Amino acid sequence: MLLGMSWLLIPLILVVLWAMNCIKVIQDYERGVVYRLGVLQTPPRGRGLQFIIWPIDRMQRVDLRTVTLDVPPQDVITKDNVSIKVNAVVYFRVMDPNLAINAVQDFLFASSQMAQTTLRSVLGQVELDELLAHRDTLNQQLQTIIDKQTDPWGIKVSAVEIKHVDLPEEMRRAMARQAEAERIRRAKIIGAEAEFQSAQKLVEAAQMMEVHPMALQMRYLQTLAEIATEKNSTTIFPIPIDLIKPFLDRKTG
Repeated sequence: MLLGMSWLLIPLILVVLWAMNCIKVIQDYERGVVYRLGVLQTPPRGRGLQFIIWPIDRMQRVDLRTVTLDVPPQDVITKDNVSIKVNAVVYFRVMDPNLAINAVQDFLFASSQMAQTTLRSVLGQVELDELLAHRDTLNQQLQTIIDKQTDPWGIKVSAVEIKHVDLPEEMRRAMARQAEAERIRRAKIIGAEAEFQSAQKLVEAAQMMEVHPMALQMRYLQTLAEIATEKNSTTIFPIPIDLIKPFLDRKTG
């Protein structure tokens, strides 16, 4: 009797194992790409509890969340023949799971290689100054090119960011000298502009005193007040010619 029960348990265990292989749980951020006897089934299986016929069906899960792909440092020779190392980060997500699995062998590896080759190609066509000054424009250009190339794989590239530009040591020193020379030039320009404005104000003041002689007298009295506040042993009072001119004219008459 025990032997007969054991023979009954074997089919039951096989049925349970078969059912466990047929029942799949798909997460909310996943989709299941199903092949039935090697034929792709559409549409892909959605979230929740899904049933497949094992071993006739084979299901592969695809993550629909945004993937952060780190592009390793690439050796790039810019348009002005400067050798640099540049790394970047690519943000993309799978929009069509069937294409991502069926159109390319490994979409993660393929996207990484595409990002590396595009990074070297695009940055090799610009000069170093443009790379450092217009990084946002280059990011947009990289995003457009990579997105266009990965679109047949059902992948949408949302952003590409150049992370770091590693310059040679001699180029860093040259840029430091250039920045110092630029600061000196700006300081000289600011000093010259200050001298020009000061001279212009003096000319305006002279013109005002010429029109209004009393302004000159008030300035003279103010100068005397400033001299009186200083602790000097000897004080020299300059006398304008205008003060003694009436007496000179009277004597001459």
